[in-house]
Amino acid sequence: MLFVILGILSAAGVWYWRFNMAREAAREIGNIAGDLVNAPRRFGFRRRANAHPVEGIDEPNLAITAIAVAFLELGGMPAREDLTALANTLGSRLGIKHDDIDEMMVLGRWLMNECQGPQPAITRITKRLAKLDHAAFQTLLPVLSEVGGRRGGLNDKQREALDDIARILKLR
Repeated sequence: MLFVILGILSAAGVWYWRFNMAREAAREIGNIAGDLVNAPRRFGFRRRANAHPVEGIDEPNLAITAIAVAFLELGGMPAREDLTALANTLGSRLGIKHDDIDEMMVLGRWLMNECQGPQPAITRITKRLAKLDHAAFQTLLPVLSEVGGRRGGLNDKQREALDDIARILKLR
């Protein structure tokens, strides 16, 4: 009889423990989902009705990140090392934590895809950057220089993109 009672109490304890673990896992998933939904707002992005997503960029650092991601992709599909190097460059130039840079790069890649590719994205996002902070080119150009220098120099598409950026920002 004693073994039966101990068995029932043990089984109840195990089920109680499993229930608590499931509740904690559900709470953690809910927190992650909330973080993902709120991440774009943290980085200065607000989706506006009847407007292109690029018009929702309110923070120059997000625009710089999106332009850098598109500029990197003009050189072909980037390798993991290239993306890591870009994240390190952006983190040091913009003074932002690595985790935040990773999220901004994901958002920047999404914005690039919404523009139908890297070249149109560079043009459109640079125009937005010029409206937000015309002096941000002083941060943007060194980032792009490091991106181009990593692969042994700029290709023709990247040179055209730099000319386009210079024209939009009225640097030439």
